[in-house]
Amino acid sequence: MAEMSGTRLERSTGSYVREDVEARAARDPEWLREARLAAFEAWETLPLPTTRLEEWRYTDPRLLSWDKVAPVPLTDAAVDASSQDERPAGPAAARAFQANGNAAHIELDPIWQAKGVVLMDLAQAARVHEKVIQEHLGKYAPAEADKFTALNAAYWSGGVFLHVPRGVRMEEPVRLVRWIDQPGTAVFPRTLVVAGEGSHVGIVEEFRSRDFETQVFVCGVVELIADAAADVQYVTLQRLGVNVRQLSIQRTTARRDANLDTLAVNLGGKVARVDLAASLEGTGARSDMLGLYFGQADQHFDHNTRQDHRVPHASSDLLYKGALDDRSKAVFRGLIRVWPKAQRTDAYQTNRNLLLSRQAQATSLPNLEIQADDVRCSHAATVGHLDDEELFYIMSRGVPRKDAERLVVFGFFGEVLDRLPMPDVVRELRSEIEAKIG
Repeated sequence: MAEMSGTRLERSTGSYVREDVEARAARDPEWLREARLAAFEAWETLPLPTTRLEEWRYTDPRLLSWDKVAPVPLTDAAVDASSQDERPAGPAAARAFQANGNAAHIELDPIWQAKGVVLMDLAQAARVHEKVIQEHLGKYAPAEADKFTALNAAYWSGGVFLHVPRGVRMEEPVRLVRWIDQPGTAVFPRTLVVAGEGSHVGIVEEFRSRDFETQVFVCGVVELIADAAADVQYVTLQRLGVNVRQLSIQRTTARRDANLDTLAVNLGGKVARVDLAASLEGTGARSDMLGLYFGQADQHFDHNTRQDHRVPHASSDLLYKGALDDRSKAVFRGLIRVWPKAQRTDAYQTNRNLLLSRQAQATSLPNLEIQADDVRCSHAATVGHLDDEELFYIMSRGVPRKDAERLVVFGFFGEVLDRLPMPDVVRELRSEIEAKIG
């Protein structure tokens, strides 16, 4: 056992071994190979979080079953997306498809290639675009930050790298799909997006799988960088199957006058935790942080967010909404942190939960940590059941109760979806939510 900040934490590495990391790093450039091995040393050394930590109080890390699975076997064969039913659909400027952590199949229109856009398997990009990858990879989600970030830094495979050059505006989104169909495995996706000055891009990243009788663990890391005056929207849709546990570590950085919006949609899986930190590092930067989740059966969703205001005159607005049925549970813990000298910060945080059964549970913990004296910051949280009067009003028009409940939930989610400036994607998300609600 080990001590950290007065809290006793477990150390455990499970079935993950150095020889496996060395084999995966065999084709990496020397700097990346060293980074992987250093990350594995951090994984072995760092303590495993427990429910004694504030950030994990309501989600026992053992629910992730990380130690009951083995890293997915890798293959040199690229994914043949043409034979996959789960490949990216809908209008797109570019597509990437990855199955079971292996090399990604990439489709990038030559028009965008001619403008300098790069969409590439991350492992390949580490060799072809070594300088930019070395500059950004792991800078915003460093391996030494925590045990699971270290595990991903050691084991990630076949990730995706997207670079949009200065001034390039991609009006249709870049679509990424991560597909899993191997039971009893651990998969480690990695995404790195660098949007150049004055560029515009939307990214839709989907996580899908079949249902499993045995556990599957997905431990992903996303790093998004919006340079000066860039405009970036990042949407993640999680529709993983039964018995899948997911931990998604997301780090976003918005520089001067940049706009970087995120939307996290959690619908599937057994346990799903999103750990999202938005860093506003330039004056005039803005970040909208949106979230939707719908729980059924015994699903467990956990959202841990942070709005880091490091400079003056930046703004952020977080809105997370969830509906919970059956015995499902949701946890939200949000922190607005205003650093010293970050005057004229404008930051808001709202979490609202709608309980559809007496057994469903929601825990909401908004927080403020303000070290400047000229700011506008506020937070709000609600947990409540369906409004009987609202249901009665709808049912009095001849609508059956279940349909009335569904209409209320759609109305409840509408406020979030209406704020996403990607109409085609919003229509798709509405269909996904409708399919989940049933």
